[in-house]
Amino acid sequence: MLAIAERINGMFSNVKKAIIKRDPVPIQDLARRQAEAGASFIDLNVGTAVADQVEAMRWLVEVTQEATKTPLSIDSQKLEVVKAGLEAAKTPALINSCKGQPEDLEIYVPLALKYNASLICLTMDKRGIPQDIDGRVEIAANIVSAAVEHGLEPSRLFIDPVLFPINVDQKQPGYMLEVFRQIRYISDPPPHINVGLSNLSQGTKERSLVNRTFLTMAIAAGLDSAVMDVLDKDLMYAAICAEMLMNKQIYSDSFLKVVRS
Repeated sequence: MLAIAERINGMFSNVKKAIIKRDPVPIQDLARRQAEAGASFIDLNVGTAVADQVEAMRWLVEVTQEATKTPLSIDSQKLEVVKAGLEAAKTPALINSCKGQPEDLEIYVPLALKYNASLICLTMDKRGIPQDIDGRVEIAANIVSAAVEHGLEPSRLFIDPVLFPINVDQKQPGYMLEVFRQIRYISDPPPHINVGLSNLSQGTKERSLVNRTFLTMAIAAGLDSAVMDVLDKDLMYAAICAEMLMNKQIYSDSFLKVVRS
């Protein structure tokens, strides 16, 4: 399970304040703690903390890399901000994210290849996000086809079918599981399947429980990546246990300790 740590984001007040003041201490503390918690990537998103998001992203990448060697996820909807992050990154990063429409793929897939990066693509096009299984899988197939044509290997491609909050659409978690199952058969090897896990529980009272329960169900259906709160120990333990039960990790009485180490 690839855990993309979500916490260094300008939407959080402490991170926003650190970005505005160019204070590396809170950023580096979060980076270290998320790396120690088992993050596969550390997501960096400057949000709307400052007007100059390009320079803010460069600074964010630089100070995070001083604290940890964990690979970075460069998170922005602005191309120039993504480029700045990729240029500052010392090791191959993850681009989070691009829409699954041809004009966006024509930009972002070559960009990923140029910087030896991986790429998250959303099952979203000019029509928006399909509200059915077939629509999401169709866009996912088009994404994989475009990526392969350009030479981006499926191992560096993450398909994100886009989770909605459970209090907005209670039916969608069930059909998302079928979307995950079908994406697994689009190519051989298949792309990674990713979600922004915290979107599901947004606005709910039992956020950790909702995230934890869905994550274990999703892993059984083929999910192997999530942007998530890696500092939620119960959530991380649930992911590890689900993978063990799916025979993706070897069981021992100390399997949690072994995987985390």
